[in-house]
Amino acid sequence: MTIINFTRSLFVIPLLVSGFASLLSAQTLVTLETALASAEKGSPTIQRYLYTIEQNQYSLQAQKADLKSRFSLTLNPIDFSNRRTFDNQFSQWFTNENFTSTGTFQVDQPILRTDGTISLINSFGWRSNSSEIAGFGENSNEAFSNNLYLLLNQPLFTYNRRKQQLAELELTYENANLNYSIQRLQLEKTIASQFFDVYLAQLNLDISKEEMSNTNKNFETVKNKVEAGLLAEEELYQAELNFANAQLSVQDNELALANAEELFKREVGMDIDEDIQLVTDLEITPIVVDLDQAIEYALNSRMELRQRQIEIERSFFEMERTKSQNEFRADLQMTLGIFGDDPRLGRIYDNPTRNPSVALSFQLPIFDWGARKARIKAQEVAIESQRLDLDQDKIQIRMDLRREFRNLEAQLPRIDIARKSVENAERTYEINLERYINGDLTGIDLNQFQSQLSSKKIEYAQALINYKTQILNLKILTLYDWEKREPVSIALPSLNSEYNKN
Repeated sequence: MTIINFTRSLFVIPLLVSGFASLLSAQTLVTLETALASAEKGSPTIQRYLYTIEQNQYSLQAQKADLKSRFSLTLNPIDFSNRRTFDNQFSQWFTNENFTSTGTFQVDQPILRTDGTISLINSFGWRSNSSEIAGFGENSNEAFSNNLYLLLNQPLFTYNRRKQQLAELELTYENANLNYSIQRLQLEKTIASQFFDVYLAQLNLDISKEEMSNTNKNFETVKNKVEAGLLAEEELYQAELNFANAQLSVQDNELALANAEELFKREVGMDIDEDIQLVTDLEITPIVVDLDQAIEYALNSRMELRQRQIEIERSFFEMERTKSQNEFRADLQMTLGIFGDDPRLGRIYDNPTRNPSVALSFQLPIFDWGARKARIKAQEVAIESQRLDLDQDKIQIRMDLRREFRNLEAQLPRIDIARKSVENAERTYEINLERYINGDLTGIDLNQFQSQLSSKKIEYAQALINYKTQILNLKILTLYDWEKREPVSIALPSLNSEYNKN
């Protein structure tokens, strides 16, 4: 068997064997792509990040809804009282009976640009009031009334709290999406690692079965020669031992495969009782990677850097809140409207009363023993620390990329050496197998050559997997697919269609 034949079998046989097995035992064929698609839906880790995105999405939706006009209606249909009260000014007791029915309609419109609120308020009611004073007789009044006015509340000389709250929620939502995207890439790395672990376990099992088949043939050959008196009986004992060891190796590899498959199926969200067969193509095409370009891609697109920037932006918001403690500020309240009353509903506004008002209040901090200044300094230090973390992250990205680039360059020579090692091991085994059949080699020595061949096959497969893993690492580090020569695009989940319409 030549190295070319082995290479072809390494890539093709799992597909052929799995296809045949699927007809017999209903195995599910699993590729790396289907495994990743299953993990995106069934991975508990991904689900938790999706819930976080959805939570922040609804919070941002609620905050944006608060910026629209709010309508409210307050009704007090019955308010009745009958009281006996002593008037100290006139030293008289009097009885007051009051019955009112009112309703207030209000429209509040927040002003995002100024952090103020303008309100249109209309209060309509009917009042029946009577008072009886000893010695003075009885007075009564029944009338409709309506109070329509505009109310403006506007803070002055302070930061815009409403706009900052909206910006913070937008950053929180963006950060949740970044966390999801980062976890999605890490999931791809995790699934790929476990996928190839299972694939290697399958390959180990296939090779051990091949070893068992070879040792079984050798055992039959030795048995026939011993019975014919051409070999010593000791060789039969050794051939029988080799065959028993080969059987044990198959059992061990079956157990290892079962354990690896269960870990893999749990990670991708599959039923652990489902019978699967992995299918992959280990053929590689050397990838040309420009290190300077890779670093540029990473620095421009790495989501971790954007998260650091979000932390700094949040710290500036916190700085605004810190500065607002013991701050100089003012609050302006203005009203403008008309009031009318009349016993007849249709004549309420025949003689209206204008009722404008203006109120301006100031908050003047005098002395706080330097507390505000110290808090501001502390926040400035926190921001500088976060900027330092951002710079260090950029340096770490460069270091990681250079390390992965050097590792990638070292993989191709390793693959070439591993391929040649398999070729030499195959030729060595074929030569010594012939010697063993001719009686010039012991069974112990032949078993060593068989183990060496199996080991070299695994090393070759591992070298190919390492190369693919390095390419995947570069893809994650740069957010650029070097095989397809295109940027990596991660589709964010659509969790709330009503929000997306807004």
